[in-house]
Amino acid sequence: MGATRRRTFLASALAVPLAATAVGVERVMAAEPETGTAAAAASAAGDVVGKITVGYQGWFACTGDGAPINCWWHWSPDAQKAPSPSNNGIKAWPDMSEYTKSYQTSYAALGNGKPAVLFSNYDQQVIDTQFGWMQENGCDTAALQRFNPTGGEGPTRDAVTAMVKKSAEATGRKFYIMYDVSGWSQMATQLPNDWTTKMKAYTSSSAYAQQNGKPVVCIWGFGFNDDNHNFSAADCLKVIQWLQAQGCYVIGGVPTYWREGKNDSRTGFLDVYHAFDMISPWMVGRIGDTAGVDWFLQNVQKADKTDCDANGIDYQPCVLPGDLKEKQRKHGDFMWRQFYNLVGLKVSGIYISMFDEYNEGNQIAKTAESAATVPAGAGFLALDEDGTACSSDYYLRLTNDGGKMLKGQLALTATRPTSPMVGADPGGSDDPNVTIALKAKVNSKFVTVAANSLVASSAANGATEKFVVVDLGGGNVALKVKSTGKFVCAENAGASALTADRDAIGGWETFAQVKNSDGTVSFRSGANGKYVCPEDSGAKALIANRDAIGPWESFTVVTA
Repeated sequence: MGATRRRTFLASALAVPLAATAVGVERVMAAEPETGTAAAAASAAGDVVGKITVGYQGWFACTGDGAPINCWWHWSPDAQKAPSPSNNGIKAWPDMSEYTKSYQTSYAALGNGKPAVLFSNYDQQVIDTQFGWMQENGCDTAALQRFNPTGGEGPTRDAVTAMVKKSAEATGRKFYIMYDVSGWSQMATQLPNDWTTKMKAYTSSSAYAQQNGKPVVCIWGFGFNDDNHNFSAADCLKVIQWLQAQGCYVIGGVPTYWREGKNDSRTGFLDVYHAFDMISPWMVGRIGDTAGVDWFLQNVQKADKTDCDANGIDYQPCVLPGDLKEKQRKHGDFMWRQFYNLVGLKVSGIYISMFDEYNEGNQIAKTAESAATVPAGAGFLALDEDGTACSSDYYLRLTNDGGKMLKGQLALTATRPTSPMVGADPGGSDDPNVTIALKAKVNSKFVTVAANSLVASSAANGATEKFVVVDLGGGNVALKVKSTGKFVCAENAGASALTADRDAIGGWETFAQVKNSDGTVSFRSGANGKYVCPEDSGAKALIANRDAIGPWESFTVVTA
């Protein structure tokens, strides 16, 4: 019932040579300008040239959400059954904290004990929320994916398109239709008909993307060398020219090796590719580390840009956050290297692959931060998988800074300026902003460190009672023992007493700081969602095991 998904082409012929390194590319990049400048492009800035475009699937649905498709659309391979560890269609778990409506799955509860629920795009509040994230984080334009509309998902996809229009208008974002022609056997006749009878009407919206004074439409899938895109060059060229005759600016989502006509590209398609107004080569599955990023710049993307310039075509390469399940992200370094290389190349625009692709694990939309917010035992990795705590919105914020660099609002820099957690140093170290002591309300004793345990037992505020507060954003903090530099940890996912022996911030070292009406504060562990308490009125070590705030869960903050 669901659309045929894009495939990650992993054939050995497409792999980056293992010997590729960043050394040669560093020399290439050294010749680039040291500051970001407006993109050099065939076209002047518009809604895609000089802008950040995000691929927006908007394709999730749940049984009982009211959608015509009435199933777990794209959440599970057997869409008639609730998602579960044995019926799983995603690689990454979304941050569900901002959605007002959700649907119960068959996964175990999250690490913090909350139910494992998922969202449906057949809900205006969900799309409003996601477009709000775009607005807050410099995502200029959304490329709304549209698959064969004559299939079972057609009516649901039509309804989601109307919701996207409403959200884009409300948030000042732009959007355009991106036809994914994968598996669409009658594309040559049905695509023009769909544009004429349904999608063209959206171009009258103030939110519909325009480039060079023309409504934007994209076609993804022409020329791919597989059975899922078995179209003739003549038919493809005819569709492009037909859309242009309708007054459209047409983008091509083309194979990685489009220019060379090999590997993932069919031969004899160069005239098709050159007919597009903008070319956006696919990159998912092609790179997985910074060495591969640099190899592609030197061996593929520089020549792509030269070809596009020579033919008056705008060039919009992809930037990937990385496959979370494959541990490609390196807390943002992988993504930032792509931004750096492509802005230095003066590309026309950048396409983020993708905004909400939890299926392939390459989403920038808000994602579970730690084991506390993924289903227990299901095997999902959270954003802190490499030991570096990342806020759920980290890859949105990283995209925001990449967009600023593209637009010349931020100097071209190979050093990632974006912090994984708000308030932390971009390089990954901590940027403490205050030193405190904590006095337990239950016994008026200061929390002290004794043999790496935290106990509310000290009458004095001395060296071992001082903690540096690291602001992680969103009301979250980490506590670093000033005398040792070690972070406080809710050991064993909160099942054991707090310790002070960790070198880095992860989910177990993250606490929500709650300000109470009496002026005290409480700390809720990111490991299990429980409040920290001096057990046995302070006679035992602190532990995160309480569901509510009372005197035992309250502390007076004393600035040290």
